[in-house]
Amino acid sequence: MLRVTPRITLDDSELREEFVRASGPGGQHVNKTDSAVQLRFDVANSPNIPDDVKARLVRLAGSRMTSDGVLILMGDSHRSQIRNREDVRERLVDLIRDASVPPKPRRPTKPTFGSKQRRLEGKAKRSEIKQGRRGPATD
Repeated sequence: MLRVTPRITLDDSELREEFVRASGPGGQHVNKTDSAVQLRFDVANSPNIPDDVKARLVRLAGSRMTSDGVLILMGDSHRSQIRNREDVRERLVDLIRDASVPPKPRRPTKPTFGSKQRRLEGKAKRSEIKQGRRGPATD
């Protein structure tokens, strides 16, 4: 069980981990071991995630989400398979936590009287500057 928030927990059976060869530096070690982790989590069919969180998660995941609703996270920043696995799981939890926080509703505001006055004064000043640039009227 992977605890995300007090009301959201993920069962280990929902997470599919695949270990592959990592790219980058590491010499012979990187060529011999499958230390990179590819974590797949089926968001669309997960019974543990509420629908509103799913919708926000799809937006947050971006290109990491497939068209079938599967979230794919790669972890190959560490030499150790265990550390890569922990890193990917931690990133998944952080992503779901971010999606579980509903956005604050926007309250439309009106400009204050003072700001309206300053705006109009600025426009009048600008108008005077432009009028001063005009040459003498020729008929």
